[in-house]
Amino acid sequence: MDNVQVSTIGFTKSSAEDFFDRLQKAGVRTIVDVRLHNTSQLAGFAKAADLAFFLKRIGGIDYAHQPLFAPTEAIMRAYKTDKGDWKTFSRDFLDLMAERKIEQQVKPEALQGACLLCAEDKPHRCHRTLVCEYLNDRWGGRLSVEHL
Repeated sequence: MDNVQVSTIGFTKSSAEDFFDRLQKAGVRTIVDVRLHNTSQLAGFAKAADLAFFLKRIGGIDYAHQPLFAPTEAIMRAYKTDKGDWKTFSRDFLDLMAERKIEQQVKPEALQGACLLCAEDKPHRCHRTLVCEYLNDRWGGRLSVEHL
């Protein structure tokens, strides 16, 4: 089986120019938005309808919203609003993905050339990294992940 090339990216603390340049340089074909709510005001270019337009116009990149890869409102609130710890967040989100059986609902090939998008600028404390790690574990290490 071939490896699946997938990347991740966050848009906060990034200019539109830098964000779209990183995607183009990496050869991203599809953005998979893993935010629960994709109408964020954190970056003007990252609202769902606008983002889909910019991606297609600037880089010929497709857009898909995938809330299956997002934590629940309660899990996010416990971590962000209530200042929970990363270990608890990670455990709760990994349990949620297992309950949802996300590895059975998406085929590895569907992520070829895809880039998981979230708001967090750094991947090490973002659920997009947990998604990649979880899927890689379930799919026998088929994902080759690059954090842009």
